[in-house]
Amino acid sequence: MPAFIFLFFAAGPIPPARPLSLLWTAPAILLSSMMIAWGAESAQYFMAQGFALAILAWMQTLPEFAVEAVIAWRQQTPLLLANLTGALRLLTGLGWPVIYFTAAMAHRRRSRTALKAIKLDEHHSVEVIGLLIPLIYIAIVCAKATLAIFDAVVLTAIYGAYLLILTKLPPENPESIEDLETIPRTIVTAPRAIRIGAIIILFLGGAAAIRFSAEPFVGSLLAVAGVLGVSNFVAVQWLAPIVSEFPEMASTVYFARSVDRAPMALMNMISSNINQWTLLFAMLPAVFSISAGHAATIPLDPEQQLQLLMTLGQALVGLMFLLNMELAWWEALALLVLFAISFVSPLAAKPVTAAYFLWAGYEMYRLASGQREPVALIRFAETWKKHLSAKR
Repeated sequence: MPAFIFLFFAAGPIPPARPLSLLWTAPAILLSSMMIAWGAESAQYFMAQGFALAILAWMQTLPEFAVEAVIAWRQQTPLLLANLTGALRLLTGLGWPVIYFTAAMAHRRRSRTALKAIKLDEHHSVEVIGLLIPLIYIAIVCAKATLAIFDAVVLTAIYGAYLLILTKLPPENPESIEDLETIPRTIVTAPRAIRIGAIIILFLGGAAAIRFSAEPFVGSLLAVAGVLGVSNFVAVQWLAPIVSEFPEMASTVYFARSVDRAPMALMNMISSNINQWTLLFAMLPAVFSISAGHAATIPLDPEQQLQLLMTLGQALVGLMFLLNMELAWWEALALLVLFAISFVSPLAAKPVTAAYFLWAGYEMYRLASGQREPVALIRFAETWKKHLSAKR
């Protein structure tokens, strides 16, 4: 778990930092994200697509893990869910729509017609159902208002099962070398020894940049919050994810410029959602307990519960949209509008949360009444029978 690179820090409050420190810590976090993304994109070229996207998404979110690890290790309980909920809402509320609209513009330029929806491939049902399971368990966490070691074990097991299923699927055709960005393309086409060395250097260099910049980055965010007069929670919730998620957003937009690769771009985002709903949540009580010196339970205050509930509601709506194995234009627009409302006006948190759950409930009613077909569940069952149960 990437958090363990922080275990030699002394416990206690996050050391104070100057606001101007953000001028070097933010670029350092951004550089670490880019280095890790380049290394992961180079490595994933040699793996099956589903498993590769899961690993790529996990590597791309290492900066998120680093920021959360610092907060958990320093026992800053009120801020624990800030960065996590912000990153998740950014991925779904902004990332998914950006992928659709990027693909739609590319489609219109190429065919002079509108793109009504991004249609997923049959095997993408694994990622869709892979998002459903952790959301069910996170609903339990939200209801009991605590996050404990037991929850970490369950969430880690869920992610392990998800990865195991992906490894059982047949390999997909890898992306062409021409589709890679300049740096990963150069690495992939290099001789084997150079390629391996470059990937290792990128991973180690990115990890080192995270190690030495994560804590001062959080400290500088809190300092900037004090200067601007905004709450620490808001600063950590939005400023940190905007910096750390930028390379992932950039790479998925790059994929989405080709309509044929837009489903893969969307699956990259969904894989990131899955690993944050599982491994990142699981990391928090683990690091928190190690720092405390005993198995500790993290209580969730009413503000954290509301933020988690809103994030869960958004994820449920997104999941309901994908159950028919496509993301339509109006669904992407709805996700974007609701995200924008909650981002611009914190006072709208409760109405937006209610809107998410009412919408998700309506979609569930349509499924139960037969007005919508749960295509993803059907495709997942077919995939299981075809590639998994037959191998027992």
